[in-house]
Amino acid sequence: MSDKKRVIMLGNEAIARGAYEAGVKVSAAYPGTPSTEISEYLVQYKDDLYCEWSPNEKVATEVAIGASVSGVRAMSCMKHVGFNVAADPAYTVSYMGVNGGLVIVVADDPGLYSSQNEQDTRMAARAAQLPVLEPSDSSEAKEFMKLAFELSEQFDRPFVFRTTTRLAHSQGVVELGERRKIVDKPYEKNIRRTVMMPANAKLRHVEIEKKNLELAMAANTLAVNRVEMKDTKIGVITSGIPYQYVKEALPEASVLKLGMVNPLPKNLIKEFASKVEKLYIVEELDPVIEEQVKSWGVEAAGKELFTVQGEYSANMIRRAILREEPDIAVPAKVPVRPPILCPGCPHRSVYYVVKKLNLHVAGDIGCYTLGAVAPLCVVDTTICMGASISSLHGMEKAKGKDYIKNWVAAIGDSTFLHTGVNSLMNMVYNNGTGTVLILDNSTTGMTGHQDHAATGRTLQGDPTYAIDIPALCRSIGVKNVTEVNAFDLEALERVIREETAKDEVSVIITKTPCVLLSKGKKPLYTACEDKCKKCGMCMKPGCPAMTKRENGTIRIDDTMCTGCGLCKDLCKFGAIELVKAGDR
Repeated sequence: MSDKKRVIMLGNEAIARGAYEAGVKVSAAYPGTPSTEISEYLVQYKDDLYCEWSPNEKVATEVAIGASVSGVRAMSCMKHVGFNVAADPAYTVSYMGVNGGLVIVVADDPGLYSSQNEQDTRMAARAAQLPVLEPSDSSEAKEFMKLAFELSEQFDRPFVFRTTTRLAHSQGVVELGERRKIVDKPYEKNIRRTVMMPANAKLRHVEIEKKNLELAMAANTLAVNRVEMKDTKIGVITSGIPYQYVKEALPEASVLKLGMVNPLPKNLIKEFASKVEKLYIVEELDPVIEEQVKSWGVEAAGKELFTVQGEYSANMIRRAILREEPDIAVPAKVPVRPPILCPGCPHRSVYYVVKKLNLHVAGDIGCYTLGAVAPLCVVDTTICMGASISSLHGMEKAKGKDYIKNWVAAIGDSTFLHTGVNSLMNMVYNNGTGTVLILDNSTTGMTGHQDHAATGRTLQGDPTYAIDIPALCRSIGVKNVTEVNAFDLEALERVIREETAKDEVSVIITKTPCVLLSKGKKPLYTACEDKCKKCGMCMKPGCPAMTKRENGTIRIDDTMCTGCGLCKDLCKFGAIELVKAGDR
């Protein structure tokens, strides 16, 4: 019996612990659900390592690459769409190899809990020729992180560590170990290896193909790829979280559990397939394993039985393989709870004015994406980080400047610094005339209030220079930069009218902190039933703290109200009154 301490950890916490025990010295990330908490847990070890929020995933990956080149173990963390942003350095570092171990942690989101698509990182990693490890629980998450760094250095390969929402946010028992003392590797100048111009890249491509073959052979004997032989009537190849569903649904089946999903252990798979009567491949999202296995002439059932969409479950597997209909209790009827902006959110007042002016919004990724849902319904497009400004510019070039006078781009402060700056530069450089709303709530709100380059504080809690967003906009050539309080409806309406009428680029910055950042006492408002005219004006912004009584008058839920005062400003009959002033 081990005398080591055993604790319950979230998957993301276990990943952070694994990095710590592996001797990581540098970590860089951009917040993105479901990966965000990895860095938030990792920062507790800041006395032993350095971790940062970078402006975007490309920068984060380049920081980690630089640390690896210098000779220390390093990692970057992101969600799956962030890996798209990091693709440029990721594809190239695959050719370079590593000095210190290098791991890119990528969290996929089967089921689309917090993302704009369901892409499968295994596909991107295969294209980049990057090996991939994928754990099935918190314990494996910690141990696989340590293994990833060992294999990275052993085979001279950067590794992708794939996790998913279900693993990231579920708990499991983890046995704590000590931090390894990894001696820094010396840096040796090697231009052919680390300067990726065509002549050098051609040579490196040959080298990485050799390394990949070595790793593919080693995969056949790695302990993370294991066979669990039981009844040979049914055999299942699986990996990651689906392994848990397979074990629950088919406890007597033989299972080949893959911990390394790229490259696949070809010999091990063929041997396992030869021992079972019927082979199934169970993997969420794309048929990454299935297509390779079938290409080797191995007969198996896969996506003809299972969907390429969303998460799997034990019941789904029972239905597909055993043709059983599980005895499932009828779920309770729960009221629908659509996503909505928080009470007191400064984005709500901005969107209220935008809707009043009958403007369309080219949207972006963040809390303010919720401006697309009822009752506001003002956001027309949401594509990816930074696309609001670029897509608005594209509309102008397609239809002319008069067309976009009833459009604005809306982007948050963190997203603006992520990829919006380049888009704004493009708009200025190419003689655009669009109006950009930077909804500056002084945080990275959607992922849980992380700092960024304009907040004045680092991930490690150190004070730092805060990027001056208005000055940044002016420095790249925007002449019309206006700051306004998001709750000053009159000023906001006037400014938006003025700026959208101009024939040159305008930036309007609604500088109002997220209400959840406030530590002060909130003001208290009440709705006077006898004064209410039932006009519904205060309900138009869709604040969840506002409800109607049976007689049609308005009621304010003081447990939800944050005291922003928007409803009071909208009421023309004095029916909403301040009961108690706050100190914010």
